[in-house]
Amino acid sequence: MTLVKVCGIRRIEDIEFLNELKPEYAGFVFCKSKRQINLELGAQLIEKLDKNIKRVGVFQNNSLEEVKNTAEVLKLDVIQLHGIEDENYIKKLFPFKIWKSISIDVYHDLKDDVKIKFYEDEINKICQYDVEAVLIDSDVKGSSGGTGMSFNWKLMNNLNITKKIVLAGGLNFYNITQAIKIVKPYVVDVSSGVEENGIKSFEKIKQFINKVKKDNMRK
Repeated sequence: MTLVKVCGIRRIEDIEFLNELKPEYAGFVFCKSKRQINLELGAQLIEKLDKNIKRVGVFQNNSLEEVKNTAEVLKLDVIQLHGIEDENYIKKLFPFKIWKSISIDVYHDLKDDVKIKFYEDEINKICQYDVEAVLIDSDVKGSSGGTGMSFNWKLMNNLNITKKIVLAGGLNFYNITQAIKIVKPYVVDVSSGVEENGIKSFEKIKQFINKVKKDNMRK
């Protein structure tokens, strides 16, 4: 069964949407992003979040002390890392569950063996870390996360991933069925795909979650 994470939560209204629609995960961004929030706002939002929805903190090259403090104060269920965090860094975040990301170029050519070898090496390295999942995101000219664009999911057929897969990058109501069919991810991670003018949309979140539930029932 594929689970849903709605990321980039930053308003009380967003929390109210999630409490009604009940995705499995809610993502809060604590690194440079148009969806970035601070610890104080994060605490206010999480306090009102349904306790059955797991809390994910998103970081990118934040100091280890900041990540640990945020995770402990907010009692995060998952720490999601998008930077150059290495094995030593990750070990120091024990016992929190870790999702470590790799970004794939949205313009990647499936015939580009050099790029595929690079992705293979990076994924193999991450899979050797003590992480729960590898998060596969889209890369658009060096900008990972929140781009609204997806990479060619067929590339995943060429990659051997021994950890759970979290699929992100350009997911929405219209392409989620195909994405799940090709990648078979543990979690699908959506942000801009459920927004209207940069703001989370109740109807778009509802449509997305319902579509994933229907896909799960077909399996």
